[in-house]
Order: sequence, then C-alpha cells, then structure tokens
Amino acid sequence: MFDNLGDQIYKTLVVDDRWQLFVTGIGNTFIIAGIAVLLGVLIGSMVAIAKVNFTGRRGFRWLTAICDVYLTVIRGTPMVVQLLIMYTIIFAAAPSESAVYVASLAFGINSGAYVAEIVRAGINAVPVGQTEAGRSLGLTRSMTMRNIVLPQAIKNVLPALANEIVTMVKESSICSMLGMEELMFGAKAVASATYVSLAPYTLAALIYFCINYPASKAIEAVERRMRR
Repeated sequence: MFDNLGDQIYKTLVVDDRWQLFVTGIGNTFIIAGIAVLLGVLIGSMVAIAKVNFTGRRGFRWLTAICDVYLTVIRGTPMVVQLLIMYTIIFAAAPSESAVYVASLAFGINSGAYVAEIVRAGINAVPVGQTEAGRSLGLTRSMTMRNIVLPQAIKNVLPALANEIVTMVKESSICSMLGMEELMFGAKAVASATYVSLAPYTLAALIYFCINYPASKAIEAVERRMRR
C-alpha cells in the first residue's frame, strides 16, 4: 500500500493539475458549511424563541405545532435522506451549477433543528427572575426577550453554536455521493482516475483535520473566556 508513495502523491497533485480538484473542493466545502451555519442559526433562533414565547399560549398553538413537526421530522430522519429529497425532488429542475447552494439549504434546514434546541436550552438557563425583573420594569415580553434574556443566552450557547461549524464541515462530505464538487468528491475523482486511494484520501483527511483542529481550539478558547 505504501509502495511508490511519491509516485502516488505525484499522480494525486501534479498530473493534469489534479490539485485544482482539491482547491475547488475546499472552496465549496467552506461555502456549504458557511451558508448552512448561518441558515441554521437564523432558523434555529426563530424556532427556539417561538417555542419559548408561545408554547401554551392560546392563539399560537398552530405556530408551536409547526415548530414541533419541524423538529421531530428533521431530527428523526438522516441528513443524507434530507439531502436526497432536496436535491432530487424539490430542486430536481435546478441547474447543476446551483447544486452547492441546494446542499447548503438542506444542511441549513437540518442544522436549524439542532440549533433550535441549543438556543432554547440557553434561554431556559437564564434565571426566570431576569424575565420577571424586565416585566416589572414595564418592558413587553418581546422587549424583555430581546434586551435581557437573549444577550445572556448567547453567552451560554456560543460554544455549542461554534461546534456547528465543525459539524457542518465534516458532514458536507456526504455531498460527494451526489456528485457535488466538494473536498471528498475531489479525492474520489482523483482516486478513480489514478487507481490509487492512499494519497488522495489521506490528503482529504489531512485537509479536514487542518480545518477542524484550529476551529476546535478556537472554540475551546471561547469556552474558557466565557467561563471567566
């Protein structure tokens, strides 16, 4: 397996400028992960706030029911199935150039369900006395949530939200099964063209590690600062 490793590396990176497949893959991986995290935080925050504010309130049961269905369905089905439905059914007529953005949408919707629970837990971790104090000062429910509760909740959930970046980078690898030109697709394309697997897949693993390890360390630094 390790015979002619130098030749494998040469075929992986140099011949036919195959290194460009990895560069394109890295760029698309960042696009998918970045858009997915932004969508996930946006969707998850809205769902969490709706669950906290409107659960049990008359006239809003339909809204909490929608949120419950969304959370149950998304967290109860595999990411790859959601991606297949989004890519081959909902956006089947979309041009191939938009595949990366379709994947970003699918990952964002999936991430939103998990972010919603993270944010909801962060909101519930804020002492109820904070809300009561805001209401006693004459603030409305929405003003209390926006100005008092959410700023404190963000501190609680920021490390967990940062972990979503690492998760999205790793999970984006399943896009390769649909032919999307992300990092793992580049590695598979090189392996198929050269009939060698060690160098391209090892290089892909190293790239994922080089992306996620610094991000993990940055998350740990944020957590230490939050504890202080």
